[in-house]
Amino acid sequence: MKYNYLIALLCLSAAGSDQEVHFDYDRSTNFNAYRTYRWIDQTPVQIGVQLLDRDIKRAVDEQLAGKGLRRVDSGGDLLVSYHAAISGETQFDGFGGWGPPWLGNWGDTRVTTSTIDIGTLTIGLFDPANKQLVWRGAASKTLDINRDPDRNYRTLEKAMGKLFKNYPPGLGKP
Repeated sequence: MKYNYLIALLCLSAAGSDQEVHFDYDRSTNFNAYRTYRWIDQTPVQIGVQLLDRDIKRAVDEQLAGKGLRRVDSGGDLLVSYHAAISGETQFDGFGGWGPPWLGNWGDTRVTTSTIDIGTLTIGLFDPANKQLVWRGAASKTLDINRDPDRNYRTLEKAMGKLFKNYPPGLGKP
């Protein structure tokens, strides 16, 4: 069951809406000092999600390499981890109970509810020397189950591109 939700998380592609991204960072950090990074796993990767784990890391690796960072197996100026989560939002659909009463629909209220799954992929960059989080970004999207792994990966790449668009922060500022 959890495997299906993680597969759904990869499918950050619902019709008609883009990924929502947010990031924050430590404003006292000199991001230009970072040249290397290493992945850390906060929890063991289950067998059923190993491919997804590799896809997420590959998509992030592509972004960080494009920013001039090099992945290493030990040490590293930065430590990188991710967390995937699914949350449900209640959507209310209905009509009636609105408009002027002379239209004849006043009080005739029909409302239905449904739960929409929202997937969030959060990436954290930690400075091991200071033992502090220095950058955190999250991409959220209404989930749309898509069984095409190539399309899913392209969507993941797009989400990570949007998330890392402003990394390193402050680039280009005086």
